[in-house]
Amino acid sequence: MDMFIPDIYQKSIYTIDYKKLKKNGIKCLLFDLDNTIAPYKVIEPDQKVKELFASLEKDFKVIIISNSNKNRLRPFKEKLNVDVAFSSKKPFKTKYKKILELYNFKIDEVACIGDQLLTDILGANRMGFTSILVNRIAKYETIFTRFNRFFEKFILKSLAKKRILVSGEYFD
Repeated sequence: MDMFIPDIYQKSIYTIDYKKLKKNGIKCLLFDLDNTIAPYKVIEPDQKVKELFASLEKDFKVIIISNSNKNRLRPFKEKLNVDVAFSSKKPFKTKYKKILELYNFKIDEVACIGDQLLTDILGANRMGFTSILVNRIAKYETIFTRFNRFFEKFILKSLAKKRILVSGEYFD
């Protein structure tokens, strides 16, 4: 059950204390795309996301890591001026390891930000990265995500019962 517990839980990508992450030695931010940065049906980033990413690029290497395909990520790569890792098969380690090797980051220099326990948080924790859970930003999700959410409900219920991870009780 510990592999599903995030190091940080925040309302959204806008409430994360990025200064604290930098102070703690984080140099690379791996963002999930769907329902973390933008709803699944949104095809390009809005102005608020553009402004956040522009401010983050001063202090961090920012990469979008997603299980979505290349075409889904292309507009975000272009409009946000970031690198992307598509078809990542999170929570498997392959793309994470490739990113570490390609950009020469150490495990303790990377933070992963996402909205799902079974992909984003499990993947980050399996790698030893700082894991940051945010609330999903839209209700609509693909069939695969809905399948994951079904199992996620049981994990969340168990963690909430133990007062480890309670919806809306944010921590960093």
